[in-house]
Amino acid sequence: MTTAQTPVDLDVQPTPLALLLLGREADPRSERGVECPGDLPSPSDPDLVERARAAKEKLGDKVFVLGHHYQRDEVIQFADVTGDSFKLARDAAARPEAEYIVFCGVHFMAESADILTGDDQKVVLPDLAAGCSMADMATAEQVAECWDVLTEAGIAEQVVPVSYMNSSADIKAFTGKHGGTICTSSNAKRALDWAFEQGEPNSTKVLFLPDQHLGRNTAVRDMGMSLEDCVLYNPHKPNGGLTAEELRNAKMILWRGHCSVHGRFSIDSVNDVRERIPGVRVLVHPECKHEVVAAADEVGSTEYIIKALDAAPAGSKWAIGTELNLVRRLANAHPDKEIVFLDKTVCFCSTMNRIDLPHLVWTLESLAEGNLVNRIEVDRETEQFAKQALERMLALP
Repeated sequence: MTTAQTPVDLDVQPTPLALLLLGREADPRSERGVECPGDLPSPSDPDLVERARAAKEKLGDKVFVLGHHYQRDEVIQFADVTGDSFKLARDAAARPEAEYIVFCGVHFMAESADILTGDDQKVVLPDLAAGCSMADMATAEQVAECWDVLTEAGIAEQVVPVSYMNSSADIKAFTGKHGGTICTSSNAKRALDWAFEQGEPNSTKVLFLPDQHLGRNTAVRDMGMSLEDCVLYNPHKPNGGLTAEELRNAKMILWRGHCSVHGRFSIDSVNDVRERIPGVRVLVHPECKHEVVAAADEVGSTEYIIKALDAAPAGSKWAIGTELNLVRRLANAHPDKEIVFLDKTVCFCSTMNRIDLPHLVWTLESLAEGNLVNRIEVDRETEQFAKQALERMLALP
């Protein structure tokens, strides 16, 4: 005979992150968003394109739509301008007459646009869950703890923070508050040159947030440092997994973060495409791993990649290591060249792709009806210090 077992209460409580991922909680300061507060039109609605066009026409000059290069074509067709994250934020700031800035990108990009635009302008993100895994890898609390570690090691006064544009407003504010600057993938070397000039020669160090690969590639490939000059700070380990001596000996303290798309490319991807396509040139983004960058023929930002393919001769062959939506768009724009994705595995930026036509239609129709939705607003203190860091970047020679 069996007896009923009394359930064991393990007192297991879901973590805040688990609740976020389940859609049961919201953290407005996190790159992970919340559910859409309205009813989305069906993605199978054949009238979506016409609805988006009609709503945008009704709004007229009141709306300015920004489209990041990694967006789907169905969204890009409604963008007033396209570009990378910083270019779009600056484009938004140059349109003070636009009441609504609809940013078809991800959360940190919309934050940057809010920082750079006027107080009377409202920045809107069509889907609040469009975040960035890289930006999520450095929280304000983790970075504050890292600074404590650097202080205990006796080197905080020698450290200049340099944060990649792909970071939250909180991290940009930390950077500004501690005398650092922001960088993009195209001006990272200039930003690092500036940072190392801020203190005593041979003693200044850089804390590079949050993308370890851009920091390492810039330091080693562009500035002639060695891999031994770089150490990796892991926020999930005590003291970042580093000794005080390792921190004191380092020139570059790299945060353990990366892009989930660019991090997929491997040296095997490079070797495989060279074997499959004789004479191919490999062009990759500097967010790729160091060994991939070292094996590539050319390395550059999104804008660099676009310009390089525009200038490439007819008949040339290219394998591109960046987000797939952009690679496909470039291949379609240059039918006289062979342009392929570097990896055999299809990999879109999943969070960027959350901005789809139904979300855009819902956003534009809501705004056209006078309903402000999904506004991204950075608080005044965070904005003040983040803007300082951005302005230092704008002042770079």
